[in-house]
Amino acid sequence: MTQEKKLHLLLGIFVTILVCANLLGVKITTLFGVSVSIGIFMFPISFLITDMVEEVFGKEKTKQFVSIGVVALIITFLLTWLGVTLEPNARYAFNDEYKTIFTGSLRMIFASLVAFVLAQYHDIWAFSFWKKKTGGKYLWLRNNASTIVSQLIDSTIFMFLAFYQVAPKFDAMFIVSLIIPYWLFKIAFALLDTPLVYLGVNWLRKDK
Repeated sequence: MTQEKKLHLLLGIFVTILVCANLLGVKITTLFGVSVSIGIFMFPISFLITDMVEEVFGKEKTKQFVSIGVVALIITFLLTWLGVTLEPNARYAFNDEYKTIFTGSLRMIFASLVAFVLAQYHDIWAFSFWKKKTGGKYLWLRNNASTIVSQLIDSTIFMFLAFYQVAPKFDAMFIVSLIIPYWLFKIAFALLDTPLVYLGVNWLRKDK
């Protein structure tokens, strides 16, 4: 597989991850006693992919990935809004359930879009910053140093935009109490995926 085909594959996975995280992320599950969105399994993959791409192809190619991701999220938002807004056919018996699920997705998509742009652009900048500081060495350091801070930015912005005042108890302090464990889970995922970054970079550098 050529590098071009590998990039196309990664871009397809990247966009799929973003769309799935926003449409499926309304569901809350419990991990080790902590309530988390299903999206927690998906967003770390997006940072893994952009770090791989930046390491091999640089900032500009990574920005292309982010720009395409933004377009995908905007299209998803508009189509979701259209689906919620259009009147159902008389034969469709589940419109209330449909609206309940996807109306929640609308706010999450908007929150995710803002958080995604700010966090990913910080990640691109930070990864490049640490690459220069380390002279291109210590991939594990720049991968984790950039991702950990970027995930904090992502979690903070997303949580406030998606959940602030959705119910009386969702005040600022409650949102902060949600952000901290959510971010710690993301740090754990970032540390665990470090071997995958090395494998992915080695795979992406080969051009066959």
